[in-house]
This record gives sequence, C-alpha cells and structure tokens, in this order.
Amino acid sequence: MIEEHKIKYEGAKGVPVIRETGNATKVHTGLWRTERPIIDYSKCIKCKLCYLYCPVTAYAWTKKGPACNYYFCKGCGICAEECPVKAITMVKEERC
Repeated sequence: MIEEHKIKYEGAKGVPVIRETGNATKVHTGLWRTERPIIDYSKCIKCKLCYLYCPVTAYAWTKKGPACNYYFCKGCGICAEECPVKAITMVKEERC
C-alpha cells in the first residue's frame, strides 16, 4: 500500500495542482461541460437538494426555485440524480 504522504504530485506533468481549497468559484468550469441540466419548474418541489449536492455551487436559490449558473456548472449530473421528482434532466451541450 502506498502511503499518501510519499506521493509527489506537485510539478508532475499533466497532474492538476490545487493550491487552495474552495477555488471552484474562481475557475470557469462551465467550459468542461458536455451536458447541461435543464429544470422543469412545473415538476420542481423546491426541496433544494440540487442546491445542496452541487459540488461547485453552481446553483442559486431564487423565488422561482433553483437557478443553475452555467458559468460554473460542469455538467456532472449530480443534481439530476439527486432530484427526487426528476425535475432536472441532462441534455447534450450545444457549442458553436
């Protein structure tokens, strides 16, 4: 078993380096997305699970319900998986 403290990642070619925690809000992670979440507000029960489970905090809460900020959304689909009423569907990202 490899001891984690012996693994050297810093400066290794092709290995991303995280120098600080919580830096997802500083990076335009939306460019990574191949699918985007679409919210059907007629099904949404405003349970806030999408907001709570989003790993990059791409969701904001509005009077209408959840709103996804596609600038940060990576398209991971966790929000769609966690939605108890399947109000969120993932659709293929269309790029120009």
